[in-house]
Amino acid sequence: MTTLTDLNTAPAESFIVTLGGIFEHSPWVAVAVAAQRPFANVNALHAAMVAAVDAEDAAQKLALLRAHPDLAGKLARAGALTNASSAEQASAGLDRLSEAEFQRFTAFNIAYTEKFGFPFIIAVRENTKASILKAFERRITNSREAEFTTALAEVAKIARLRLTTLLGD
Repeated sequence: MTTLTDLNTAPAESFIVTLGGIFEHSPWVAVAVAAQRPFANVNALHAAMVAAVDAEDAAQKLALLRAHPDLAGKLARAGALTNASSAEQASAGLDRLSEAEFQRFTAFNIAYTEKFGFPFIIAVRENTKASILKAFERRITNSREAEFTTALAEVAKIARLRLTTLLGD
């Protein structure tokens, strides 16, 4: 298991490679915080990473959101998700959907992305299939501004869960 001490003392490139996937397909977040080492604990590392995202402009934040895959989407069915996304989706049973469930997720994914311009994002490991579908139903009625904020908050939760998996508490 990688430790925070290992990351604090690693060359910047190793730090970035190790943490590059904490924010889905967005190693720029790890790049942004590498020079801030050493971090006292995982919470401090996570806070720095979230602050790096918060400091970016709307276009970069949108790119971060768009880097996330659809839930139970084509990439998942094709086995083309990152290892972290695959494990997260499996934890909620999204890798074992019936055809009717798959069609429901697909319809929500399409409607959501058409409305907001980025995929539906939720910390899957904190949810079940049923709670994810309820969240889809509830959140699709949000304004774009509210949903943009909610999606970024979910990305931060996902990052925290990934850091915990990698480093422990």
